Amino acid sequence: MYEKIVLSNGVRVVAERIDYVRSAALGIWVGNGSRFEPAKYNGISHFIEHMIFKGTENRTAQQIASAIDMMGGQSNAFTTKDCTCYYMKVLDSHLRDAAELLADMFLCSKFADEDIELERGVVLEEIDMYEDTPDDVAIEKLFETCYRGTALGRPILGTEETLKTFDSAALHGYIAQNYHPEDTVIALSGHFTDADLQYICKLFEKMPGSGRNQIEPAHYQPSMVVRSKEIEQNHLCIGFEGIPLLDDRRYVYQLLNAILGGGMSSRLFQTVREQNGLCYSICSFPSSHVDTGMFSVYVGLSQEQEQKAAGLIRNVLHEFCEKGPTEEELCRCREQMKSNMLMGLESTNARMHHLGRYELFTNRMVSADELVAAYDAVTVEQVKTLANTIFAFENASICAVGNTKDEAYYQEIICL
Repeated sequence: MYEKIVLSNGVRVVAERIDYVRSAALGIWVGNGSRFEPAKYNGISHFIEHMIFKGTENRTAQQIASAIDMMGGQSNAFTTKDCTCYYMKVLDSHLRDAAELLADMFLCSKFADEDIELERGVVLEEIDMYEDTPDDVAIEKLFETCYRGTALGRPILGTEETLKTFDSAALHGYIAQNYHPEDTVIALSGHFTDADLQYICKLFEKMPGSGRNQIEPAHYQPSMVVRSKEIEQNHLCIGFEGIPLLDDRRYVYQLLNAILGGGMSSRLFQTVREQNGLCYSICSFPSSHVDTGMFSVYVGLSQEQEQKAAGLIRNVLHEFCEKGPTEEELCRCREQMKSNMLMGLESTNARMHHLGRYELFTNRMVSADELVAAYDAVTVEQVKTLANTIFAFENASICAVGNTKDEAYYQEIICL
């Protein structure tokens, strides 16, 4: 059973009661991610996510960590292009303590300059760690070039140059300008009482501010980027213009991805890896935002196998556009999607994420039954039609990372 309460300041509280469990998951979802940042503050949303745990006006970082451990709780946070989320999962007996702690961290963080200096080093290490993960580099560089010139194309972590500009005043100022009550959702799932819910509402009624964040529009631009890196494998990422987050075809889009490259039985995995042994990892994945989207195919392999693998990928996509999926493929992937979704929702933490994400981006709660019905309604012809819309090789984008050749080579083997 879902409940939605809009507080006097505009904060939305969405709650789902599950009486047969003993845990509760609580999350704060803010409609602010890296795409809302000005260029000079690129990475500040992610940096604030780190700093939320580094002390408040009432607690030190050590006291925050000790309080979480004392409750036996699990706490974490993440930042995306579009949002930031802070969350905790605890036993129901500790829910109010967890809510008070989370509210203190969210509303009263100190952002002391000495803590910022220490955390700057941590985030720089995180950036270096990302650079040592070439598949991430390939995906990020493709995104960067396809959305070049916009905030959507900038990295979530920021850069060494932008991190140097962060101080206490900058963080407090960014919070004041970009953390709006009307862009904030408090999501709760699990075992709780009416009194618990009222207590949580009172905590977040204190959040100041007004207005809404506005995105800078972004549009997919076909791109080519080749980055030399001394590693054993080459990492290729091929991108096509996708569809926005709330497009009516989003369930068709998800099933198209599942059939093509979403798992071990997918066409790309079976063709490139299982039948030809050209790689260890190959997959496809959709990325959607409120105004744009991209569909990508990733493969990691040796330079010697690139040309053959690229030809096979092209053939798979061309054949899919010509003939579409089989009914058996659609049924298999539909059941896989439904099972993953329904089994995942057996966790209070997953249900909280489901609540928060849908309320933040759609302003409504979407039930599991509604999602099942949406997947069941997808037809073979809808998947084929969408594939022909997406897979336009003349507008394909390519990123190659590793012991690479020149751009003309990749243009020829992939967009031939």
